[in-house]
Amino acid sequence: MAKKLNLRDKYALMTRDLSWDPSYQPFEKLFPQMEMEGIKIDDWSKWEDPFRLTMDAYWKYQAEKERKLYSIIDAFAQNNAHLNVTDARYVNAIKLFLTGVSPLEYQAHRGFAMVGRQFPGVGAQVACQMQSVDELRHVQTQIHTMSHYNKYFNGFHDWSHMHDRVWYLSVPKSFFDDAMTAGPFEFITAISFSFEYVLTNLLFMPFMSGAAYNGDMATVTFGFSAQSDESRHMTLGLEVIKFMLEAHPDNLPIIQGWIDKWFWRGYRLLSLVSMMMDYMLPKRVMSWKEAWDMYFVQNGGALFEDLARYGVRMPKHWEVSVKEADRLSHETWNVFYNYGHAAAFNSWMPSEEEMEWLSAKYPETFDKYYRPRFTFFRNLEEQGKPFSNPTLPMLCQTCQVPMFYTEPDDPTTVCFRASEYKGDHYHFCSDGCKDIFDNEPEKYVQSWLPVHQIYQGNCGGATVPEVLEWYHLVDGADNAKYPFSPDYENWKKWKGQVAKEDDAA
Repeated sequence: MAKKLNLRDKYALMTRDLSWDPSYQPFEKLFPQMEMEGIKIDDWSKWEDPFRLTMDAYWKYQAEKERKLYSIIDAFAQNNAHLNVTDARYVNAIKLFLTGVSPLEYQAHRGFAMVGRQFPGVGAQVACQMQSVDELRHVQTQIHTMSHYNKYFNGFHDWSHMHDRVWYLSVPKSFFDDAMTAGPFEFITAISFSFEYVLTNLLFMPFMSGAAYNGDMATVTFGFSAQSDESRHMTLGLEVIKFMLEAHPDNLPIIQGWIDKWFWRGYRLLSLVSMMMDYMLPKRVMSWKEAWDMYFVQNGGALFEDLARYGVRMPKHWEVSVKEADRLSHETWNVFYNYGHAAAFNSWMPSEEEMEWLSAKYPETFDKYYRPRFTFFRNLEEQGKPFSNPTLPMLCQTCQVPMFYTEPDDPTTVCFRASEYKGDHYHFCSDGCKDIFDNEPEKYVQSWLPVHQIYQGNCGGATVPEVLEWYHLVDGADNAKYPFSPDYENWKKWKGQVAKEDDAA
């Protein structure tokens, strides 16, 4: 009678035995990107998947999760559960997720498929293949979940088109374009380690806990379904870094440089999450500052203490992120309110009660620097004259965020950095972004900056209506200030608030 295989032996047969030594083509022609980044791996057999997950087990595990997820999505739709969210402002956080984050899942699917093809080690190939399938599943479940909102609210109709064209969505898009055009080792350092291990809790946990707190159980369910995969991805990301560091001492300075770069790029991308947490959730779970302190300063600090034995230090400029935690969300929301007429969601000013919450969470900065400005904007809203900025902002050449961040040690002065390359001037929002450009100028001089493209006439025309049409935004609905939006009017009718207002009048 055949002996039953244990998990380790089964994993070895389902992965390592899939490999073979090429006889018709030299090794370097099969894997042409192995040497171009300078990473040295002498023995790929030392790569170990800590989960030892085989493909047959993977399909069974994911199928069970899919059955549970789709039963909840069906129940959510059948019970008109969109009416149970706190108020229609919450739905704008979902619009931001669908246009800014879900397309990145698809990019990750493509990226890991590409990396799996480039790595010679069969263990790493199988791990990349599974993660590629994971990412494809994530984008599909997110689309299915949020499609319910498309029946009742504006702004969900053409999210992939908006991701490619709308000005602020070039921030997440350029982040992944940057990773996809790097070599395989840099890609996996950027996505598996710097983003998924170090920063992913600052993306998924705030969105999903915010969804739960605001009554959106369908989004919570896809978040939990994806989070179990993310936990596996995080562990793999850490193992990847250790594998490369243990393979050869010459790898350390290359990897440290990538960690510096991708920490800063990821941190700038998360500025969108900061404003979601502090301004877009009607019921808030925690402040951005609290989340940054918990997930990066404490958890990330412990991680880098552990990695110090390999010679890895904290990412360059991390201390700036701590200084900015007191103001990042306020400065970001201010810009989106200014340029909300060209954004794919509704913006608004916080109520007095919400300003009190912000004041309590940010006692050093909110009342002094931001409350007066926001009170002024809210007064204009109440007079029926909401403020919009008719200009176009200068964008950072690297992260593509409008240049509105203030100096790390002076919240009253906009941070402005510049470099000259081949006779042209380039502008940056921070020392972190300037460093990234100066290290790879030939890559970043090619950045497709939305504002520059509008001025050059490449975005549908020279007027705001022409640009909005090119974005596929419905003017007056998708981009309206929330108190003047059709979504708000519909919400009041659905909840019976119009009758109450009429009775009160």
